[in-house]
Amino acid sequence: MITFPNESARYRTAREKLLLKEIELRRVMEEVAVARRALPPGGLIRQDYVFDALGPDGKPAKLKLSELFAPGKDSLILYNMMFPRHPQETRDVATGGDTAKLARQDQPCPSCTALLDQFDGAVGHLEVAGFNFAVVAKTALENLVTLGRDRGWRNMRLVSSASNSFKCDYNAEDADGAQIPLLSVFHRDADGIRHFWSSELGFAPPEPGQDPRAIGTCEILWNLMDFTPDGRPGTWREQLQYGGACCH
Repeated sequence: MITFPNESARYRTAREKLLLKEIELRRVMEEVAVARRALPPGGLIRQDYVFDALGPDGKPAKLKLSELFAPGKDSLILYNMMFPRHPQETRDVATGGDTAKLARQDQPCPSCTALLDQFDGAVGHLEVAGFNFAVVAKTALENLVTLGRDRGWRNMRLVSSASNSFKCDYNAEDADGAQIPLLSVFHRDADGIRHFWSSELGFAPPEPGQDPRAIGTCEILWNLMDFTPDGRPGTWREQLQYGGACCH
């Protein structure tokens, strides 16, 4: 048992009880990960979707889904970004950078943008570890690249699905065309490319007073808040800028 300076016996007793819950949470998280890895093969992709992306020369090019897999790396983690934002989104639009030139309805989702701010630093490590990562959005490639430049993203591959049905086919867009945030994983095997897993928790009813937390275990910002005595602010939500300045 460890202790910290000047803590009371009451604090230590409560902390030891909490530690048992944390140990159980760790155990359940691993059980879920094991069960996820044991999923039977998912469905093969219907087509080798063609996206708009930047080529090796930095110029716009066409890129197939299969080309998002580097040699020897058979898993693709793909984040479906809400760009354009949801029609009912009321948070402020970007007021700085070239993204600010977009009309309100064409601007990106603040929450997706904040999440990708966090992911960008991890991608370099992820790729060295043997995985592929990409961000797909329904907006024009020019808008997506502009946002990446405004946010200072350096590591994520950005692709546009504006000219294909990928997001609609894989539940990242509703029947009215509104964008849905979704983390999906595709895996390449001897038969082709299969859908492996998506964050379906986002479609399940949330717990009272909570958002769906579809990919809650990897949302750094919110998990850090959970370590504090205040917890997650009840009314605070991510913004594209704070006090007029872009956060990245």
